[in-house]
Amino acid sequence: MDAISSILSALGLSTAAGLNAYLPLLTVGLLARYTNLIHLGEPYTLLTNPVVLLVIAVLALLDFIGDKIPAVDHALHTVGMVIAPVAGAILFLSANSTTGSISPLLAAICGILVAGATHSARATARPLATFTTAGVANPVISFMEDTSSLVLSVLAIILPVLAFVLVLLFAFLMFWLYRRLAGRQRERA
Repeated sequence: MDAISSILSALGLSTAAGLNAYLPLLTVGLLARYTNLIHLGEPYTLLTNPVVLLVIAVLALLDFIGDKIPAVDHALHTVGMVIAPVAGAILFLSANSTTGSISPLLAAICGILVAGATHSARATARPLATFTTAGVANPVISFMEDTSSLVLSVLAIILPVLAFVLVLLFAFLMFWLYRRLAGRQRERA
């Protein structure tokens, strides 16, 4: 993977981590372990360890279930304010671990910022959706976030340019959705 592809891949993976911190980590670990689609440099090969994969898979399952429950999802989003940026940093670093295209410090900062901003947008929009739909839409929105995270993770590895385009589209949609839900809330108030 060349330098530009690895950066685009890292941006896609970090954005996916903002939607669901565990799915991109699991995707990278599984694809690096069982395919030749991604190669990780040290120490990121730890993501391919079966015990680490099992722990991430259990956390992903618990998050998948918990995020569908309106009261629990807000608690998970609060914890996610730390977990998502850390996962984003790990993913950005791991995607650049074999090319060394950017400094590790800059890669970590980029991963933290991208995943943190994505998670913040998600965590901000969800209470608006809860308020406007009395929590009925939360499981659907959560499932869409999980699906988007998984698809974006795979695309970031296989087709980094397409993943980057989707990141830009996601940013636009989040902005549009936030404005729309905020407008509805103002109308009701």
